[in-house]
Amino acid sequence: MANLRDIRNRISSVKNTQQVTRAMKMVAAAKLRRAQERIFQARPYAYRIGKIISHLKSHVDPDSHPMFVLREETNAALLIVVTADRGLAGAFNTNIIKQAQKTIDERYAELQASGNLYLVCVGKKAHKHFGRRGYQLIGDFRGVFDHLSYETVLKVGKIAQEGFLKGRWDEVIVVYNEFKNTISQNRIVEPYLPIPPEQFMTPVMTQAIDNEASFKEGAAVDYLFEPNASTILNELVPRYLRDKLWRILLESNAAEQGARMVAMESATTNAEEMLNNLRLRYNRARQDAITNQLIEITSGADALASA
Repeated sequence: MANLRDIRNRISSVKNTQQVTRAMKMVAAAKLRRAQERIFQARPYAYRIGKIISHLKSHVDPDSHPMFVLREETNAALLIVVTADRGLAGAFNTNIIKQAQKTIDERYAELQASGNLYLVCVGKKAHKHFGRRGYQLIGDFRGVFDHLSYETVLKVGKIAQEGFLKGRWDEVIVVYNEFKNTISQNRIVEPYLPIPPEQFMTPVMTQAIDNEASFKEGAAVDYLFEPNASTILNELVPRYLRDKLWRILLESNAAEQGARMVAMESATTNAEEMLNNLRLRYNRARQDAITNQLIEITSGADALASA
């Protein structure tokens, strides 16, 4: 009977876990719908303003704006790593942390060894991982995805841009998950500063341009600038950099909710399979217990009859 009690307790425990994972899946699905709406609105604008910046650059001296100036040597660098604040999202956090570590090992190993590599970790998981390993962390952006706001963009952008202008670091890159669809994400290593000569295109953006005619509209338009290209460029560059970070955070947030929804759906399915196996074990154990009781009763009756 003790074995039966153990199995019943296990079944009850798995049922409770299944209820939690099912609820988390529903919450993630609701958050994903809202996150998708925001990212689908942000992507076309990000592409358009990037095209305008590239067009303006062709009409002015590339070195006329400090954000475009490519440094002769990279003596220091800033890495912005975007993860989630919570786990239970499959390999979402692990994959992007591995990608960031790979980037550091391949491109910035010497800078890290000399103490000239700096990290801004957006999300608790990256902050915890790299903080424990002795990396130089700037700022504290844990918990920002609980209530994602544009204020986070302003703070992160200010750190990156002021450090670049003051020569604290010579380049800034961002490592994040791009939302591809509900079940998959693209791990992106995107240059932030200096602004690259050609607009950086993610796999999703490239596919969207190939599939959507609206992205191509106006591609051959020759713009008239008033008062002049240089003035407009100076006005648009800060906005472009802020909106680029905003899109990145929205991408990561949508990818996180998609990954969590899939992970919780898988956990719910696995719990159901475990319940089926436990029920089968319980029925077999119950049958064995009944059979043993019948044998004991029969044996007792035979013993009394022969006495």
